[in-house]
Amino acid sequence: MLRTRTLVPLGLLAVLALTACGGSGSGGGASSARLQGAGATFPAPIYLRWFQDLASKGEVKVNYQSVGSGAGIRQFEAATVDFAASDKPLSDEDAAGIQRGAVQVPMTAGAIAVAYNNPGCELKLTQQQLVEIFEGKITNYSDLGCRDQAIKVVYRSDGSGTTYNFTQSLSAFSPAWASGPGSGKSIKWPIGLGAKGNEGMAASLQQIKGALGYVESSYVRGDLQAAALQNAGGSYAKPTTKEAAEALGSIDLGPNLTGSNPNPKAGYPIVTFTWILLYKSGNGDKLKSLQQAFNYTLSDAAQANAPALGYVSLPANVLQKARAAVASIGE
Repeated sequence: MLRTRTLVPLGLLAVLALTACGGSGSGGGASSARLQGAGATFPAPIYLRWFQDLASKGEVKVNYQSVGSGAGIRQFEAATVDFAASDKPLSDEDAAGIQRGAVQVPMTAGAIAVAYNNPGCELKLTQQQLVEIFEGKITNYSDLGCRDQAIKVVYRSDGSGTTYNFTQSLSAFSPAWASGPGSGKSIKWPIGLGAKGNEGMAASLQQIKGALGYVESSYVRGDLQAAALQNAGGSYAKPTTKEAAEALGSIDLGPNLTGSNPNPKAGYPIVTFTWILLYKSGNGDKLKSLQQAFNYTLSDAAQANAPALGYVSLPANVLQKARAAVASIGE
């Protein structure tokens, strides 16, 4: 079954994280440090859980601001944070432009659901149908086998790694989309209403009758449902952790741990890893705390929390490489 959770409004995640990390730590060294991070809303629920766990143990205190991948990367480039989070890895060119160097660490993974608010309608979409909805060519649920109800498309208005991955898949599904709106953290959508963050998207979808948009699967709750989508192999799947894990298994992350597959042949077809961005050097007295924090999030115990929150635990081979990446950063 699709996992659900209680929605936290955009911006409140940062307040909760700061509050959760405000207690007194035990001991000195890394436990007395406070880290500042910002970025992706896609993994924010599990990051908040992990950082609360760290604080409750009296270890590293982390304030994470769920502001979107684009904003997080800009803060990382400006060196105003200790780390950033993004659902779109830095390109080789962008990574080379980071003065202190960049290490990109896969942290968790999940599915991007096509969520909609039309109770009683069970959507099973071909890849072409999904593209045509976002092109504005399919405008009513009756065209998809459900009762008459206008489709009201909602998209991310902020620079978003979720948008990047979703539009990468639309481009893989359709040459016309690839040569038209294309893909990116922010694009010119043919139709629809904008909403900020996965939290804002989910709230808009809940409020608008007939709404349809894309969110990380753990944000599907209440009246919202997730459509079954056709994969490259021709079968249909919903964004469960099992189906997402099957699709993620086809991704070769490569030597820099930044690979993707926008149209896998098995499992749910719109999936992504999500990354923490660390500085290769210049971490100074934050180094021990950074390594302690992310060694914890990459621990077997922390990764075991992922399925209950709607995410996919990293495979053992990816975990090994991710832990080595964390160990590679320096003062």
